[in-house]
Amino acid sequence: MMPRNTNIIALKSDSFSDRIIKMYQHLTNCRNENVLSKQVLRSGTSIGANVTESFNAQSEPDFINKLNIALKEADETHYWLKKLHAGNYLTEKEFQSMEQDNIEIIKLLTSIIKTKKKNMGLL
Repeated sequence: MMPRNTNIIALKSDSFSDRIIKMYQHLTNCRNENVLSKQVLRSGTSIGANVTESFNAQSEPDFINKLNIALKEADETHYWLKKLHAGNYLTEKEFQSMEQDNIEIIKLLTSIIKTKKKNMGLL
C-alpha cells in the first residue's frame, strides 16, 4: 500500500473534508442554515474518516468494507449538496465546485473497490 501522503484517495478525501468544514461554517455563520449543513458535515467528513480506517484494515474484505462505507457516505454527501443547492443555500458556482470534487471521490472509490475485488477474484 502507498504511504498516506501519496495516496490520491486519502489526499482528496482529506482535502474535501476540509472544504466541507469550511462550507459548514459559512452556511451556519453567514446563511443561518443549521439543519442540512449539519447532515453534509457528518457525511462529508465521514468519507475521509473511513478512507483513513481502511489503512488499518484487518483483511482485504475489511479494506473493501471500509471503502464501501466511504462510498456510501460520498453518495449521501452528494444528496445533501443537491438539497442545499435546491434550497438556495449554495450558489450554482459553489454547488458545482463541491459536486465536482464529490463526484471525483465517488469515481476513485468505485474504481479502487472494483480493482480490489477483481484482484481478489470476486469479479
